[in-house]
Amino acid sequence: MPNALSPKLRNPPIVEAVVDIDCDLSPGFDLTALEEPARAGFKDQYPKFRTQLLQEHKIEAQADGPPNMSVRMAIQALQFLQDDEKQLIQVRAQGFSFNRLAPYTGFDDYLPEIEQTWRKYVDLVSPVQIRAIRLRYINRILVPITASTVDLDEFLKIGPRLPDEEKLMLSSFLSQQVAIERDTGYRINLVLTAQAPENEKLPVILDITVESLAIVDRFDWPTMLPTMGALRALKNRIFQNTLTSKCIELFQS
Repeated sequence: MPNALSPKLRNPPIVEAVVDIDCDLSPGFDLTALEEPARAGFKDQYPKFRTQLLQEHKIEAQADGPPNMSVRMAIQALQFLQDDEKQLIQVRAQGFSFNRLAPYTGFDDYLPEIEQTWRKYVDLVSPVQIRAIRLRYINRILVPITASTVDLDEFLKIGPRLPDEEKLMLSSFLSQQVAIERDTGYRINLVLTAQAPENEKLPVILDITVESLAIVDRFDWPTMLPTMGALRALKNRIFQNTLTSKCIELFQS
């Protein structure tokens, strides 16, 4: 994969990185029936297993009486975890996922594992085509608080703004930006929010999702790799253009 130009961070703030590959599946696809063969296929490297359930509530209004209420439970994903639960594979009703929790080293370090587990997924599921490839990175940035205040402009290039900076003090924020890259059509979802202060630091969550919705009817790795490389470069560019150099220095110590 082409190297995505970005400084190597000694302590990256990533708390979770996710690769999603959404697929169109055959009409008779049955996720429940895949449990045993999938457990057999992934058990050597991912010995722990759990299911993710989807619960749907349905309410139907009745003209002559109380509404009818029903609840439906369905398996949303088969999840296979390593012993420390820091890394997992998901066989989802909509496709395949690779999740890596902190500590996170670098995308290139996990590519061989993503390829290997993706090939197993294709053998198990026989998808019809790829509908979307998505990278999501959730970063938790601990911004220092000085004298009970923090100047977010020192750390964020696109940080929140108050209508009256002199009389108002920011206590929390949540912002979301959705965009499309003009040249590629890739979709971007960027979320910035703050958590409660801890140990004289303000945790800021930077959640970046980049996605290609191009239809792909080939499942070989060399066909998919350039798209992943381009999405990774886009994610890195968004990361660097969201944070100041002072903020990025926090991850080098």
